[in-house]
Amino acid sequence: MAGDMLGAIEAGGTKFVLAVGPSPDRILARHTIPTRDPAVTLAEAAAWFAGQGGVRALGIGSFGPVELDPASPQWGHITTTPKPGWANCDVAGHLARALGGVPVGFDTDVNAAALAEYAASGKAGGSLAYLTIGTGIGGGLVLDGKPVHGIAHPELGHIYPRRHPLDEDFAGICPHHGDCLEGLACGPAIIARWGCSLSDLRADHPGHAIIADYIAQGCHTLFASVAVAEVVIGGGVAQTPGLVERVVERARALDAGYLPGGTRHAIIRPRLGTESGITGAMMLAESAAAEA
Repeated sequence: MAGDMLGAIEAGGTKFVLAVGPSPDRILARHTIPTRDPAVTLAEAAAWFAGQGGVRALGIGSFGPVELDPASPQWGHITTTPKPGWANCDVAGHLARALGGVPVGFDTDVNAAALAEYAASGKAGGSLAYLTIGTGIGGGLVLDGKPVHGIAHPELGHIYPRRHPLDEDFAGICPHHGDCLEGLACGPAIIARWGCSLSDLRADHPGHAIIADYIAQGCHTLFASVAVAEVVIGGGVAQTPGLVERVVERARALDAGYLPGGTRHAIIRPRLGTESGITGAMMLAESAAAEA
């Protein structure tokens, strides 16, 4: 089922975005399918790629947690996700077999987005973090042009920020950690407190400062611990008017002029807009094709 095109999947808990093209900067066709049970979703994805004439390599940026150790027999699996039916699902292996044994590049959705944003920055070296603030909070890291894995992938949404003084009574919604960054600042946490999205709160509502403070703490942690040059903030919550500007201001106050990176640290919106994830998945496919 191999063709001339690269294939890419941005695999989210709500939807799968599929794309084909000759290179990451030339997507010729795309398709979106809802995320249902694995058998139905993966079969529909494979059928769409077959209908495009097949692909020579596939890149997958997936929701997680996932196994990224190439020496592990679980490589390419979604592992301990609470999403029903998807725990221990061999996403990469299933699709590789369905597409005729094509090489597959596999990483987290946020690492894929970080790779694409790093490439769009035009930097040959250096560092970048991508934070997505949406239904959950996730983060990807690129250092010296390569995504950071360690013994697993980063889970930046599950660091513990200091509690904002106007938010001490909210327990947080993370089922594992309660008031971690995700439990305090993701979209559902905002709705749980105030009954609507951040963008629907009035302009002078204290929720804007509270959420900006938590995200700024996440950025400060990245600057202080990994010394990344940039934190790119994406996701639905991040589209709230004025939020990124509030985060920039609060992160500067948290630093208090101490960090050696100083004004070289930047907090920005995605250069690629909503295209970061699928572009990064195309980059994973390109790398898999080259390695094969």
